[in-house]
Amino acid sequence: MFLLTPEIRSWIGHREPPVTVEVSRRDIVKYAIATEQTRRAYLDGDEAPPMFAFGLFRPVTPLDALGPDGLPPAAAMPELPLKRTMAGGIRLTVHRPVRPGDTLVGVRAIADIFEKEGRRGPLIFVVTELAIATGAGAPVMEETLTRIVR
Repeated sequence: MFLLTPEIRSWIGHREPPVTVEVSRRDIVKYAIATEQTRRAYLDGDEAPPMFAFGLFRPVTPLDALGPDGLPPAAAMPELPLKRTMAGGIRLTVHRPVRPGDTLVGVRAIADIFEKEGRRGPLIFVVTELAIATGAGAPVMEETLTRIVR
């Protein structure tokens, strides 16, 4: 096994530059309709569904530029010796709802990179964390995303 070189492991702790986003009522309403939400607060745009923030801090990417996992290429990701990427899970911690007029700041970081032996061979796990706060620094939510590469 031992696919992770010191260079790859040096990416642990790497942070992307902060991204600032202003949330509009229209953004929330469009998302609520597109994801078939039923809560009135979401459909009226008074509050965003929790998964609204999932793609909020990712660049708008043409379909033909998305990776095999349906996500845009990670801006800050080491070159890995394995290439097939799969979703490994998401954990979301919500401190308060996203509301129209919020200015949010998101910072994505690589929290961990490790490997395991699977039934069909080696697996590399890349764990990223997205911390979302208000412009004043109050926490809004954290997202922990695990990708499995084989």
